[in-house]
Amino acid sequence: MLAEPTFDDVLAARERIAPHLGRTPLRSYPVLSRHVGVDVVVKHENHLPTGAFKVRGGLNLVGALAPELADTGVIAASTGNHGQSVALAARVHGVRAIICMPENPNPAKLEAIRDLGAEVVLAGADFDDAREHCEALAEQHGYRYIHSGDEPLLIAGVATGHLEICEDDPAVDAVIVPVGGGSGAAGACIVAEGTSRDLRVIGVQAAEAPAAYRSWREGRPVTDVCTTMAEGLATRTPFQLPQGILRRRLDDFVLVEEDELSAATLLMIDKTRSLVEPAGAAALAAALKLADDLRGSRVALVASGGNITLSQLGALLPQR
Repeated sequence: MLAEPTFDDVLAARERIAPHLGRTPLRSYPVLSRHVGVDVVVKHENHLPTGAFKVRGGLNLVGALAPELADTGVIAASTGNHGQSVALAARVHGVRAIICMPENPNPAKLEAIRDLGAEVVLAGADFDDAREHCEALAEQHGYRYIHSGDEPLLIAGVATGHLEICEDDPAVDAVIVPVGGGSGAAGACIVAEGTSRDLRVIGVQAAEAPAAYRSWREGRPVTDVCTTMAEGLATRTPFQLPQGILRRRLDDFVLVEEDELSAATLLMIDKTRSLVEPAGAAALAAALKLADDLRGSRVALVASGGNITLSQLGALLPQR
């Protein structure tokens, strides 16, 4: 049984990653609040060096374990953002990194991982195929496998972003977090508990990849389809450690359709003048869907990633 990270672990993670990462902005956009009908602010994790929140977790985990990783190296499976996180952290701490990705990855994320110095192995049709191949390589060669969710140090690291929200805007009383494996939402739950804040934590996942949502709703591991365009939300099996935290503390969970993700991505880019990928706009899609339920709240939307390619963006734009 994996031990859950504590709030003290989050505070330690903040100290560990501070030399490598600055705080990300929490910004108010009146135009977005008007569109949603609720007072919203945006936490710009898409402004981090890898364009996604996961770098917090990678830097914390590799930083904590660097001395014991020097001889073995690390390996991870990813559709892109977790891979960039591990690759950057490995470069910072002088550790070899291997990243397994699906055979048709986001080209911008693939290029970024390689540019960070990691070796890339392409395997399988989706994230879970790549993960299974990754786990086999780790066992065969003795690499330190960094799971994208079942890692206490990783969750403690990504939780530092939610700690920043609570510190920067004490009026925030709800946060909406995109969920693939669930590390980000689990981190929000730990911060809500540790700060004793009456903070409502809401997860959002794609209806075309609802494994984490269904597992949380049914209280048991559920494998499901994974056909969403939002690779940051694209998992077909739940992760044990985040699920345990979410079942204990997550207040609500919502699914959004592909057209809702598309519309939210364009709206977020247009109104914030900041690039987001569909997973990074999922919180806005959920806020639009839950507007009546959120009325009277001040809601933080986590823009979890901004790694969208020109071709992906072009496909979302209306034809003229």
